[in-house]
Amino acid sequence: MSNNTGVIHDIGFRHYDGPRLGRGYLVRSLYIESLRGCYGLGRSAKSKIMPFLLLVVMVAPAVIVAVVAGVTKLDKLPISYVQYMFALGAAIAIFVAAQAPATVSRDLRFRVMPLYLSRPLTRNDYVLAKYGAMSSALFILIAVPQTALFAGALLAKMSFWPNAKDWAAGLLGALFLSLVLGGIGLLIASVTPRRGFGVAAVITVQLLLGLVSGVLASLADVQGHRSLAGYVALINPVSLVQGVLHWMVDTPVSYPQPPPGTVGGLVFTAAMIAVIAGCYALLIARYRKVSAS
Repeated sequence: MSNNTGVIHDIGFRHYDGPRLGRGYLVRSLYIESLRGCYGLGRSAKSKIMPFLLLVVMVAPAVIVAVVAGVTKLDKLPISYVQYMFALGAAIAIFVAAQAPATVSRDLRFRVMPLYLSRPLTRNDYVLAKYGAMSSALFILIAVPQTALFAGALLAKMSFWPNAKDWAAGLLGALFLSLVLGGIGLLIASVTPRRGFGVAAVITVQLLLGLVSGVLASLADVQGHRSLAGYVALINPVSLVQGVLHWMVDTPVSYPQPPPGTVGGLVFTAAMIAVIAGCYALLIARYRKVSAS
């Protein structure tokens, strides 16, 4: 007959007496980790290739322009900071398409939302952290080359205040574009847990909006409807931001007609705010439907 005896093992568990950091710390931690994840930090080497390659693609032309301007002793940069941002729009679009699904689709695919929500973190906190991280990653991608261009202009002994003013306008544009594209990218990516589908969907929507906006604006301009050609640019998120910057800081636009007058500028600004707020609200609505169990 067996002799069953109970044994108590001390495995070293101790009561935690440290500080309770609360929701704010959780949101901040999720924001930081999501921002790091946009550049593959803390992940495999493969995850770092695309974001850092795109960062190099964004920065390298700025360095070349700055060097050439210094060697040839130009009094002014051949391209403005805002124009530089939109000239490399393809790299920005690829970054959004690649990193927006990586930011949110992975959580849906591996069903980790219940883990997040088992803590004091709310769905609104989750959306705030993810939106903030994606927008910050985009802002870094755009602002770093603009800053390199500004540093090059100063090293070439160009006038400080005109360059500082244009650089500030470029940073303002980087902020607007980051909020708009970051929100749209996350909203599209949040629909599917499959990262590949998310990448394809984000890049397709960006291409279609740009194509439709460009064709309609050109047709309206050719037929003499200049006001309509200006307002058609509202369809494309990139030209939307261009229109706002044209009204605020008088930067040129790459489509046929700028926003018509003050009314047009106000309409473009209101539309941009509506896009940002709408993306945030729709993301919250989307994550209210995600199961927490």
